[in-house]
Amino acid sequence: MKIRCEESKINSLSGLHEKNHNSLISKGLSLVPIPHAAYNDYRYEVIFRAYKWDPQVSDINTISDHILLISEEVAEHLEHLAELLSAETMQIEEALWRNPKLATGLGIERNVLKHLKSIKDYRQEEHVRLMRFDFHPTMDGWTVSEVNSDVPAGTAEGSVLAELASSYCKQGALRGNVVESIQNAYAPLIHESATVAFVHATSYEEDRQVLQCIGDAFERQGLNVVYASPNQLKWIDNKPICLIDGCKGEIDGILRYFPAEWLSGYRCGYDWSGYFNTRSPSCNHPIALYSQSKRVPLVWDKLDIDLTTWRQLLPITTEPRLQDPYNQSWVFKPAMGRVGEGISIREALSEKEFTKILKSVRRHPKHWISQKRFDSLAISTAEGEEFHLCIGVFTVNGKRAGFYGRMSKYPRIDDEAIDIPILVT
Repeated sequence: MKIRCEESKINSLSGLHEKNHNSLISKGLSLVPIPHAAYNDYRYEVIFRAYKWDPQVSDINTISDHILLISEEVAEHLEHLAELLSAETMQIEEALWRNPKLATGLGIERNVLKHLKSIKDYRQEEHVRLMRFDFHPTMDGWTVSEVNSDVPAGTAEGSVLAELASSYCKQGALRGNVVESIQNAYAPLIHESATVAFVHATSYEEDRQVLQCIGDAFERQGLNVVYASPNQLKWIDNKPICLIDGCKGEIDGILRYFPAEWLSGYRCGYDWSGYFNTRSPSCNHPIALYSQSKRVPLVWDKLDIDLTTWRQLLPITTEPRLQDPYNQSWVFKPAMGRVGEGISIREALSEKEFTKILKSVRRHPKHWISQKRFDSLAISTAEGEEFHLCIGVFTVNGKRAGFYGRMSKYPRIDDEAIDIPILVT
């Protein structure tokens, strides 16, 4: 009922019924350059203080020389929408958990789906729920492209990076701090000297840098942190035990940065069920995988849930077979895709890449969706360069927790997009 009452507010603020929404959005966003003489120092600090250990992709520098300033009105609006979306998303997850038959068409691997169906006594209040909603300024107002529900990245960008950038730009200030919000959410769930396992793919530095930012903050708070791969924990009575030499013993909490669907790739006989029925506070509990799938909108009508906000902000989503693959008004997206991979935006792809996507869609249609393409509204710098923006809004346990920004010269925000700090005027 509360969400229904907010509908008129969503309509007016989203720009869906505003004649001048383009100018309204543009006025609330500005790209402010970091002084040229200071950029090298700034970049050095971003790498070594803001945990950006991978500062480029191939030959592309992914540390922006600009700061994105957003107005107080835009910040408040996007935070409000993210909180509404977060509430609806958690309802979706619990509804699918209680009716797992509806999840068979979400593109989740069969053996992972088996573990999801085994979840018994899930209670959201016993875990930490971290999400990031990706908003885009478009020709029709604000649009949401997805929720990063299972293992959202950008925690350093939503805390340390923005704080660092504020010293180079006196016009704006840090708004929210996602790392502090995660700490505050764990506080009532674990004791003061607890041991938390940071589970990740240990061979990837880009994964470790995300966790190191949070882990350093936890250690400053007096907690013990163990960095572990998924199979370095064993489970006794659904409680995790660390197997690492020098760190062996009980684990009081889990912070997972290892996509739950990747567990299907492990063929070593390891019992993964502990992650799905853990009695230790987790961020995130694997139930998040239900809403990570981009095929969830295909089952919305079968859920007895008011999804007003999602329905207004997410582009129309259909089965891929229903759309002409060469109709540029629609794009294909992999159901479990991340960081913009596999999205069929023609101008951002080579012919070879586009052909490869179409081939996969034809062979595995149940692992893809087709989505109405939105017209991204490019924002110009003072020098006349145009960039397409993605503004991620974090929520922790349903409450606003900080911003994350990326930008690209193309309307596809992928692994080559540039990280940009977001400050609020």
